[in-house]
Amino acid sequence: MTDQLLQVSNLVTTYKTVYGSIRALDGIDLSIVEGESVALVGESGSGKSTLGLSIVKLLPLNCQYSAGEIVLEGRSIVPLTNSEMRNIRGRVVFMIFQDPLNSLNPVKKIGPQVLEALHVRYRREGKSLDDAEGELIDALKDVRIPDPRVILERFPHQLSGGQIQRVIIAMGLLMKPKLLIADEPTSAIDVTLQAQILKLLNVLKKEHNMSLIFITHDISVAYTVADKIGVMYAGKLVEVGPSDEVIMSPSHPYTKGLISSLPSGNKKQGRLKSIQGTPASVLNPPPGCRYHPRCPFIMEICRTTEPALVPIRKSTVACWLYSNESAKQIDDNIPGQSNVAY
Repeated sequence: MTDQLLQVSNLVTTYKTVYGSIRALDGIDLSIVEGESVALVGESGSGKSTLGLSIVKLLPLNCQYSAGEIVLEGRSIVPLTNSEMRNIRGRVVFMIFQDPLNSLNPVKKIGPQVLEALHVRYRREGKSLDDAEGELIDALKDVRIPDPRVILERFPHQLSGGQIQRVIIAMGLLMKPKLLIADEPTSAIDVTLQAQILKLLNVLKKEHNMSLIFITHDISVAYTVADKIGVMYAGKLVEVGPSDEVIMSPSHPYTKGLISSLPSGNKKQGRLKSIQGTPASVLNPPPGCRYHPRCPFIMEICRTTEPALVPIRKSTVACWLYSNESAKQIDDNIPGQSNVAY
């Protein structure tokens, strides 16, 4: 039986701003077992990065946990102090941030910065630093850097975006975390390097038996890297399920809209479809279902009452289309089912 690694229950995270309180996360429930990879997708501002920062307790000063619980490796981490969290970051969870160019000290060479991560683990394990350099070289080889000794003597500005991202991943592997959180790690690199990084993450996950949370705005990228996909909209999870089911048979209208906006490779496709309207404001969210102002299937109940997540096949979906027992059989006439080939 696979062990539960992460359990997020009814999590509410609030930003304090001059305009008022913003619920960046509003009642998030998410679970991850050992060795599982989960992708979080959605438009900018949906709360994906905030969820990642909440799990590692690196929220900005104007943000706080308002409700809910995060259990990581059987331990509730919300009440923990920063000193206690330092014993968990790296050992249990490691986060790769969105902009790799800002993740390293620009005035220090790569070698000392990567060795710092290794020294932290060695001190924790009571090991001698004599073998540190050899393990460091092996880690850089694991992320497919061909000349690790040359890279160690360079400064960050002398590396490409893809090389820096590989160095950051190597730092994470040196800490041997059980959960790796990657916040849009391919957003700053070109398409060719993006494919290499995605393939690398899949390989490393299997080699090291890591769990992975992959944060992205591109649902097609999520499909290539994750066992499970969680679709976020305005601070809420609106659909969670196996990747194949979410992509090939999406249930929530928002998920259908995201998939319909992807190019299919068909020359006769014409103009790409887009989701009408603008994302809901998390400062003043609409009543009821937050997606209802943009939804083509809106009903009167959508305007007034918020839907709960309900089981649909192997997924869970927050939509009134599936609230009744009679609606649990998916209506094949509802448009938006995926015909995208991958």
